[in-house]
Amino acid sequence: MRCTLSMSVLALALATGRPSIAQHRVDKLWETDSVLAIPESVLPQRECLYVSLIDGGAWAADHKGGVARLDHHGKVLSDTWITGLDAPKGLARYGNLLYVADLSNVVVIDIPANRIDHKIPVPGAKGLNDITVANDGTVYVTDTQQSNVFKIQEEKPSLYADSLKGVNGIKAVGKLVYILTGDGMYVSDAPHKVRKLCDLEHGGDGIEPVGNGDFLVTSWGGWLYYVNAAGDKQLLLDTHETNHKTADIGYDPETKTVYVPTFLGRSVAAYRLSADHGQ
Repeated sequence: MRCTLSMSVLALALATGRPSIAQHRVDKLWETDSVLAIPESVLPQRECLYVSLIDGGAWAADHKGGVARLDHHGKVLSDTWITGLDAPKGLARYGNLLYVADLSNVVVIDIPANRIDHKIPVPGAKGLNDITVANDGTVYVTDTQQSNVFKIQEEKPSLYADSLKGVNGIKAVGKLVYILTGDGMYVSDAPHKVRKLCDLEHGGDGIEPVGNGDFLVTSWGGWLYYVNAAGDKQLLLDTHETNHKTADIGYDPETKTVYVPTFLGRSVAAYRLSADHGQ
């Protein structure tokens, strides 16, 4: 669906003589059958799409979870690629290692070996949710249950930010760390230092950079937004009245494809992002 510009952005464009910002939309490309066991996160890579599967209680240490592999057209290559996890959620890659946020552990998977290499326990963590890796290999992971963000360097976790109620999505971009909470989108450039970029009335879940300073952001209940660098957001997708949720999305900037894990919908859907530029 198309969304209108906020009045403040439109007024600024008219006052300065600059073109108005583009209006964005998403068009559905495909969706898998409802065969995935509670997909929470999608990480697109050249070889495949990695999808975390909770397959049990959202916060239960029940060893039912795992990671699936899909091709770029939605065909399930393997829904048992990695098994024996608890409630795996966010995924991030650094080199040949895949990092998975799994309750109180960050699970490190050796991709070429197709196996779990080791786990990094995060002391005090109870609900690790999303995860990201900076260019220098620093890992950041959110703990929704404890309202914390942890930083992991050389396998050693430390507290990066606290008292962030409903903290969920996280993305490292350059020297900045973008964080989604129960009420908005924040940015941080140092430990314990965050500032708010925009409100998210339904809370935040997945966050992906578009590549031009803007972001795609989801609220789990069924909302996908385009958020520009100034913090203005446009609604792209609304599925909140269905069981198709919008959990931790993945984005491929080369093909402009957004991959949406539908969680209770038990599928992954792909959408093409496009823009109509104003005059």
